[in-house]
Amino acid sequence: MDGKPRNEKLKPGERAWRPPNGISAGLSEAKVWKARDGAARQQILNGPTLEVDNTGEIAIKADGDGRAITVDLARERGWGEIHSDSYGELLSTLHIYLNSTFRAVYNRCDVADHWTHVNLFDRAKWGTTRNGVAAPLTDEELARFAEYHYPVYACGYNWLESNEISAKRLEERIENIIGFWGKAGCKCDQVILVTHSMGGLVARACAKRTPSMIKGIIHGVLPALGAPACYRRIACGTESFSPSNGTIENKKAEAISEIAGASAAETTPVMAVAAGPLELLPNHLFPKPWLFASVRNGEGSWTDLLGLPEGNPYELYRDVNSWYRLFDLSLADPINRYGGAIGQRVATTIRIAEKFHTEILGDYYHPNTFAFYCDDPAFLSYGSCRWLSISSSSNLRNSDFRKARFLEQGLTGVRTIEFADGRTAALKIGLQDAAGDGTVPAASGSGPEAKVKYLFRVRGFDHQGSYNAESMLKLTLHLIVRLVTA
Repeated sequence: MDGKPRNEKLKPGERAWRPPNGISAGLSEAKVWKARDGAARQQILNGPTLEVDNTGEIAIKADGDGRAITVDLARERGWGEIHSDSYGELLSTLHIYLNSTFRAVYNRCDVADHWTHVNLFDRAKWGTTRNGVAAPLTDEELARFAEYHYPVYACGYNWLESNEISAKRLEERIENIIGFWGKAGCKCDQVILVTHSMGGLVARACAKRTPSMIKGIIHGVLPALGAPACYRRIACGTESFSPSNGTIENKKAEAISEIAGASAAETTPVMAVAAGPLELLPNHLFPKPWLFASVRNGEGSWTDLLGLPEGNPYELYRDVNSWYRLFDLSLADPINRYGGAIGQRVATTIRIAEKFHTEILGDYYHPNTFAFYCDDPAFLSYGSCRWLSISSSSNLRNSDFRKARFLEQGLTGVRTIEFADGRTAALKIGLQDAAGDGTVPAASGSGPEAKVKYLFRVRGFDHQGSYNAESMLKLTLHLIVRLVTA
């Protein structure tokens, strides 16, 4: 009726994708997705047939003074559109603390305890000192901040679609919020955006379109230059282990791998034709090379013999013939949705991602932007992807790997290649190798350097849990005041 294509697997209103909240739900969800092959995933995760679900779990932070939001109001403001485990603490904290700056103490008005705690918080955990932008907030600044009311909204987006499309959805949401408060007789002409990960790409694209509606932006763990982990997940499946994880964390990683797709046969049918995931690949600004073929030397360490990309990374992504290719077209369309034209469809999707990186975003940041990223060796990320030769590799050279051809890939991601002289070798992607947050390497997180008002280099949390860290909650509160009172 509305002209949109219909999902081949799901009924109208049926849930396609919802990240689980809690360990028990995660294990249950992993069992469901483990049973779904590439064909089922292609049918379910068909971006143009899906829309944002607003019925997700909403966790309300308790507040003894009666300032906690109601579930109905929270849902009205979009809280059900985003992952409760990752963002519930942030949303509730902002709702309570932004709207309670002072407290009455006998016959005087004092700064509320939570703002005192922000002022006293150890700036070393923000990667800085108690000077400049991180200087304690003055009573005068807090008084100016308290002149306004701060309703807290959330905005989910369809991560399968290009972030350009999601940016237009965010723009519409901002217009609706401003319009709502205007009709209510309140002066409201700008919003502050607090983003996480890929949402920062959405916000940057939105801000470039309509900068006047945005007072400022706070980016958390933004993959500013993309992430090699995206190559790994398409080419081999989602990683289920990290050397920096403990036993419990690796069990969680196994569950996440099963949900997101543990093999290329499961990830490729979804990601090969979804612009959103491809916009997380290392872009034209990511330091090159980041993709290597490596052999073990006599000392037991690895020597890189081939380093890619040498030029335009999108040419690497368009290459579907080389042994190190990102996309195996034989895996990309198991239900034959594209009738033999899957190569053209993949090429079109890559063009959309390239345009988003180079034209829609470029190096744009809203002029009032703060950002933080994690540069922690305790949370190793893929700063590069290395195809390690795990079979005999004596007397191999750069030219051997350049001329080698693909033979086969197993379910574990091991690729077998054949050299020009008839020898073969088995290669697998190595483990995470760079400090970061477990997903975004520091080389990408530091991308906003010199383009934003201040970039905070921090430690102590993983990618998905960044807004559950006390340090980042307090930093976010502090920066919101800075944006309002600037």
